[in-house]
Amino acid sequence: MSTLHDPDALSDTELMRLAQQGRKSAFEHLIRRHQRPLVNFFRSMGVYNDAEDMAQDTFVRLFKYRKRYKPTAKFTTFLYLMARQVRIDALRSRKRRAAFEKELADAQRMEDEAVHAGCDKRPDVERALRALSTAMREVVVLNVYQGLKYEEIALVLNIPLGTVKSRMFQALKRLRAALE
Repeated sequence: MSTLHDPDALSDTELMRLAQQGRKSAFEHLIRRHQRPLVNFFRSMGVYNDAEDMAQDTFVRLFKYRKRYKPTAKFTTFLYLMARQVRIDALRSRKRRAAFEKELADAQRMEDEAVHAGCDKRPDVERALRALSTAMREVVVLNVYQGLKYEEIALVLNIPLGTVKSRMFQALKRLRAALE
């Protein structure tokens, strides 16, 4: 295997093996080598504004799972598998956020209509959010209003990812009930 003095002479697999051994410069070279193609991949898949962010998320995920890499297939197969998953996760997150924002907007519209009609029978969104426990409200606010992903929320709140998902599920269920 070549030394890292000439990283261009190394294959992706060799660079990944060095990265697995803790060679930061090898991983940095993989990023330089594959960043533009990854951004182009995301743009080709219809992601325009967030292509660079998704490429970065892919490299973060690649670094996190670098120890699991086995050179049984081409490195790019492993890389694009992760990129595809990053894109799917982002789409799911956007769909959930859009649906929730639509529900909140509908509830706010209905409340505004009720206020204009002279009756205040519809609970407002702020009141429904305040009725949630602090733990649930934090998850909702960080995701919907601050745009954080579940993984980021888990880091911010120092809780497991599954707990974030559970709190969000329960919060949405309670918000729907309060706004109906």
